[in-house]
Order: sequence, then C-alpha cells, then structure tokens
Amino acid sequence: MLFKLAFRNILRNRRRSVMSIGAIAVGAIAMVLFGGFVAIIILGVQTDTVRRTGHLAIYRDGYFTFGSGNPAAWGMPGYRDILDMVKQDPVLAPMIEVVTPTVSLFGIAGNFAVEASRTFMGAGVVPGDRDTMRRWNPYHLTYNNAADSGLDGADPTKGVVGTGLARILGLCEALKLGECPPPQAKEKPDSPLATDIADLADSEKAANAEPADTRPHIDLLAATAGGAPNVISMVVTRADRQGVKELDDAMVLMHFDLAQQLLYGRGEKRAIAIVLQLHSTSDMPVAKARIAEVIRAKKLPLEVRDFIEISPFYGQVTGMFGAIFTFIASIMGVIVLFTVVNTMGMSVMERTAEIGTARAIGLRRGGIRRQFLLEGMILGAIGATAGILLGIGIAIIVNRSGLTWLPPGQSAPSPLAVMVDGMWKLHGGIWIGLMLMTTLAALLPANRAARLPVVDALRHV
Repeated sequence: MLFKLAFRNILRNRRRSVMSIGAIAVGAIAMVLFGGFVAIIILGVQTDTVRRTGHLAIYRDGYFTFGSGNPAAWGMPGYRDILDMVKQDPVLAPMIEVVTPTVSLFGIAGNFAVEASRTFMGAGVVPGDRDTMRRWNPYHLTYNNAADSGLDGADPTKGVVGTGLARILGLCEALKLGECPPPQAKEKPDSPLATDIADLADSEKAANAEPADTRPHIDLLAATAGGAPNVISMVVTRADRQGVKELDDAMVLMHFDLAQQLLYGRGEKRAIAIVLQLHSTSDMPVAKARIAEVIRAKKLPLEVRDFIEISPFYGQVTGMFGAIFTFIASIMGVIVLFTVVNTMGMSVMERTAEIGTARAIGLRRGGIRRQFLLEGMILGAIGATAGILLGIGIAIIVNRSGLTWLPPGQSAPSPLAVMVDGMWKLHGGIWIGLMLMTTLAALLPANRAARLPVVDALRHV
C-alpha cells in the first residue's frame, strides 16, 4: 500500500515528475556514454601496450633502474636457459601466449650517401614472435588491427625505421613516403664523427666483400659490451609512423640476430630482456608472482617487471580518465540531488494539509518519512532505468556511425566507439548510485514533512 501511494503521489504532478526523471535520465546517459568511452580507451591502450611490451619482462637484476644508459653491460648470459625454464614451468606454460628474447640498444644511424646521420633508439626482436604479439586482441576490439612487423625471419639484415628517421636520413624517395619534404640545403660543418662512422662502414663492407646492394639501407653504429665501436648495415624495408614524434624520429626495429651482432660483435651473444605475453591480463599477478618465486628459489640474479611498470603512460592514461569520469559523475550527482530536493520540497508544501490529516488519523512520523523517501527512490529508479536504456541505444548508434578520432599514443585515426557489452558492473553501479542519490535527496524534505505540527498542518491552506 505504501508503494502504491508513493507511485500515485508521483503521478499527481506529472510535469514536475517528468522534469525530475528527465534530469536523472540525462545524468545516467552521460555516465553510461562516458563510462563506455573510457572503458574502450583503457582497453585499447592496454592492448597497444601489451602488443608492444608484453605483460611481463625478465631483466638482469638492476637493469630496470640503471641499465638503460648502457644496455650491453646488462645483458643476460645463458638467456636460452631462462627461456626454457619459463616455457617448461607447469604453472606458467598454460598462461603464456608468447615468450621471446629482445635486445634494446642505442647508437648512431647514418645514410652517408646523402651525408645524414642521427642518434637512434633500437630494438631487436624475433620476427615471428613479434608478429604473434601484435595480433593479441582478447577484447575483440574492432580497431587497433596491427600490421605485421615488417621484419623477415629468414633475412636478419632487414629492418624498419620510424617515418621521422626515414625523413631525416633521406629515405623518403627510396621508401616512397608521402608528405615527405625534400631535405633543405644547409652548410656542411666538419664532422669527424660522421667521417669516422662512414670509414668504419666502408671498411666493414670491404671486409665482407659482398656485391653492391641497391636496396635502401642505413649504417648503424653502437658500442659493444666491451666498449669498442661496431658498425653494421641494415636494409630498410619500410617506415612506420609512431604515435610520438620523439620516437618517430629515432626508432629502429631490427632482427634479434642483427641487434645481437651490433651490440656484442664476436663476443658472447646475450638478451636484454625475456618478454612474456599472456593469454589474459587477469593472469598477470599470478604469473609475476610465480616468476619471482622461481627466481628466488634458484637464486638467479634476475628481476621481473609488469607492463604497468615498464610503460608508465598506461597508468597515466587510466588515472586521468578515471579522474575525469569521477568529476563528471560528481557533477551529475549534484544536479540530480538539487533537482530531487526541489521536487520533493514542492511536494511537501502542496501536501501539507494531507500530511496533517494523515498524522491526525494516527500515522506516525516514521510513516510520513518512509512515504517521501520511497517517492524519491521511485523517481531515481525510473530515471536511472530510462537513462541507462537510452544511453545504451545512443552508444549503439555512435558505434555504427563511422565517426573516428585519434587516440593517445597512436598515429592513425580509429573508430569512435563506446563499449556496451560486458558493462553490467558500470550500468548496475550507475543505477544503484542514482537511486541512492535520489533517496538521500528526499531525506531532507521527508524530515521536514514528518516534523510538521499536526494542528498547523491541518490549518494550512
């Protein structure tokens, strides 16, 4: 009976009730759309990060803190034994999608046919493993479909550079890059370093006595683990645009064997990291704990890091969008709060005589309070339900509209999408939150109605 009376009281002034329900629905729509948008951004950034760095990486102990300045000195001897240990572990094996060695290095890249050079940041990867990692897509996103790595497992001399580096080294015409202006004429200062690199490259080619290669190539100089300079030649198969200009102007992706040859020369070949990509991100804490346990048990001088530590950008993006969502939800909550307080306050004023009559025939203050609280809860439930359903409908329309935008850290536009499937936790949280907010908003008018003196309420006109 109390619920029936509360529902009838809402219908007594339909215009005001519709306005209140509309305000609640608008708040729900905003949170559904932005929450789904944030969810798909976070999953997209996670997918891109895991494709690039994997879920976990095993380094020599201390590399993560100090090794980036001199990667060669922090290489892992006997890395193949570590690979076998990970692959054969009964706990880790069912979780692993890919486990692969990588090499990181720095040096100078030069195209001395046009007398151009620049410092580069390189990565050596196993092509087949890299291609498998780039296909990781457990969330079935309709964008971020990565192309192959551009490397050739059968030809370790082939590699890929960033478009900015290709432009700086004068490879635009050879690689048929669009929107690549020709190099500007400039004064050529004496550069002993560039001359030395060119001489080293020429002596290396002469020593190998290979026939001339007409494919676009660059010479890479780096210091070996022993500190001696080493130069190799890499054939550039293509240039890929990176999401960050600094990376685009310096990135060199090469075959793992070629990177080892450059970094270790004729010495013992090592890997800088062992990268693990798992089937599911939810397995990452268990896998990380297991690797740490094995490292401690075998007293190996190794450490394990997850992709959140390796790529701080992921944590920054999730934190930023989480703060924005909280801010928007707070604003919507305040709007709903004041709307319902105003609606219920007006209802109390209009029904003062009715409240006095109810009190006079024996209804206690708690009954009056419960009735107004139930009216606020019903308003919230109707408005939240309508808003969530409308929000889902709008999200479906947006997903089918073909709109695009440029996500953070990417170089190509992606479809503008709002996640709908699997968002029951968000939608349930919005529904419960708005219903609690409207119930709370009705508390102040309900208390005022319950405390009205019976005689004064009966005399109210």
